[in-house]
Amino acid sequence: MKEIFVGLLLGDLYGRFRNGNTSFAFKQGVIHQDYIYHLYELFNTYCPSAPKIFRSLPDIRTGKIYSSISFTTYTLPCFNELYNLFYLSGKKVIPKNIGELLTPLSLVYWISDDGSWNKVQRYVSLSTDSFTLEEVELLIEVLNKKFNLSCYKIRNGPAYKIIIPSYSIKILQKILLPHMPPMMRYRSIVFYI
Repeated sequence: MKEIFVGLLLGDLYGRFRNGNTSFAFKQGVIHQDYIYHLYELFNTYCPSAPKIFRSLPDIRTGKIYSSISFTTYTLPCFNELYNLFYLSGKKVIPKNIGELLTPLSLVYWISDDGSWNKVQRYVSLSTDSFTLEEVELLIEVLNKKFNLSCYKIRNGPAYKIIIPSYSIKILQKILLPHMPPMMRYRSIVFYI
C-alpha cells in the first residue's frame, strides 16, 4: 500500500495534518468514478465513508458546472510517515529519496492519477505543475536511471510537465502492464501493445 500511496502523492492525492495525525483526500472528476471506486476498494479499511459526488459552482470562465467524486481517510498516525516525506510546512514536495520510494507499482498509480496519453505524438505526459524545476529534474533523473526511460521536461505555462517520449513507450508498457488498473489503461498506453 505504501508503494501505491507514493504514486498517488506524486499525483493528485492531498494530505492534511491536524491534531498530530494525517488524513488523505482522494478526488477526481466524476468521469473517473470507476478509478475512485477502485482506490476506495484498496483503502476502504481506513475510510469512514464511501466516495461521494460533488457539484461545483459554475466556472467563472466557462459557466460550466463540473462534478467531482471524492473520499477521505480517517486521520491516523500510520499516515504521518508519508505526510512527513511529502509535505514541508504544509506544501507538497518531492522527497530527496524519491529514487528509493518510486517502484513500478508507484509509477502505475502516478500515471493513473496524473498522466495522459498523447495519441497523435504517442507520448505520456505527467502533470508536475505544483513542483519546482529542481524537483521535476530530480523526478526525471529517477525515471531515466531507475526505469531506463528517456524522459524530459517541457514548459507548461510557468511550470513544467514530464514527457515520456514515444521511443520509451515499449519499456514503459512492460513496467505498467502487470499492475495497471483496467479502467485507467487509456491513460497509460498499456492497451497499445
